[in-house]
Amino acid sequence: MATELGITVAKEEDFSEWFTQVLLKADLVDIRYGVQGFIVHKPWAMRIIRQIYRMFEEELEKTGHEPVLFPTVIPEEYLEKEKEHVEGFKPEVFWVTEAGDEKLERRLALRPTSETAFYSMYALWIQSWRDLPLKLYQSVSVYRYEKTTRPFIRGREFLWIEAHCAFATHEEALRQVREDMENSRKVIWEKLGIPFLFLRRPPWDKFHGAEDTYAADTIMPDGRVLQISSTHDLGQRFARAFGIMFVDKDGKRKYVWQTCYGPGIWRIVAALIAIHGDDKGLVLPFDVAPIQVVIVPIYYGDEREEVLEKCRRIRDELSRAGYRVLLDDRERTPGWKFNDWELRGVPVRVEIGRREVEGGYVTVFRRDLRARERVPDEKLIPRIEELRREILETLKERARRYFESRIAEVRTREELVEAIKRRMIAKMPFCGREECAESMRSSIEGLKVRGTELDHVEGDYGRCAWCGAPARYIVYVAKSY
Repeated sequence: MATELGITVAKEEDFSEWFTQVLLKADLVDIRYGVQGFIVHKPWAMRIIRQIYRMFEEELEKTGHEPVLFPTVIPEEYLEKEKEHVEGFKPEVFWVTEAGDEKLERRLALRPTSETAFYSMYALWIQSWRDLPLKLYQSVSVYRYEKTTRPFIRGREFLWIEAHCAFATHEEALRQVREDMENSRKVIWEKLGIPFLFLRRPPWDKFHGAEDTYAADTIMPDGRVLQISSTHDLGQRFARAFGIMFVDKDGKRKYVWQTCYGPGIWRIVAALIAIHGDDKGLVLPFDVAPIQVVIVPIYYGDEREEVLEKCRRIRDELSRAGYRVLLDDRERTPGWKFNDWELRGVPVRVEIGRREVEGGYVTVFRRDLRARERVPDEKLIPRIEELRREILETLKERARRYFESRIAEVRTREELVEAIKRRMIAKMPFCGREECAESMRSSIEGLKVRGTELDHVEGDYGRCAWCGAPARYIVYVAKSY
């Protein structure tokens, strides 16, 4: 697909082209499938995706969630039970209407999201307070008819996790919202090094059918924010629509309170690529990398067997220590291999030539800093373990500094316009009116009020930066995908 191995544009100068080149040249996807918005996920991407799935699944199961798998198709009558929900999603639904040569008696939706699938069964499974809380999740694809598509950012088939919880009280449901936020922090920030704001969306931008929506937003190099996870306080809306009731300890029948949580695996991959990547390609945190250590032999003439013997020994030692390691013995030059593995983002490269064999050491290259060091053979495994931590901390600190530098506090319309021109997130006093938000959006294409911080308190914050009316909130505003 791509004739040149390396990236030919700078990320900060042309992010769109850089992102496309990384996707293709790092062999993450093939976009030639023949149906817009549906891509082939190639092995390198899928191995990264599987690691991210595992990270989230581990955290979800630590907090009492159990895995399930629901059907891909949802009967139309399920979607129609919650009015606001169906009105929000029906324009994006793919419908199955025929099987073989026969027309189906009823339309089946390819799941755009699974609230209605889960809750049709929750009405059967939940009868008593003893059945609560119920916390289930599934790791699946969903399908939406998006008009504009971009791999890992917006697609017609994309990957995520969705967790659906039911509780006896609203207080428990609100605690679940904070638990979801913490699970996002543990994986997205602590393990992947992607910084984000966790914001409560304004009422006009909440999930269809929710009482409140909370979402994690990160910023991409082009200045647009990307929502990478969300959690929703569903109140009792779906419980009433689907008749999900339980007999409480006091003997009374009551509706459950519900939440749903969606880590966007696809978009997290996009953020991982965009935030940590550099002008050489991917830069992967150690734990998510498909190959954590690659060994590249360097030899000339009759040095081959002696060098390869040491390479194999080092490979076996690292493998026994639990690392994902590869000896690259392809018939390519060392320089070609260096460029290839840097493009793919392998965190650590071990170079072994005649000097390393004779000297009893190896040369270690770390992808994050693009720096080399000599490490004695007997100290290699402890040093790799140190690099596992160091590389993540380096990426986190670099990403944190960049993220913080992209937030501008503004007080006037002029300052807001200037901040957006500079590809920043604006933090501003806001009146809280949808009409004002719409005025901003119509004046600056793609601009949206992203919301307030989770514990934000309504108050007197001076004048709205956009319209000059009394400001009741401090909000974040940015262009979005």
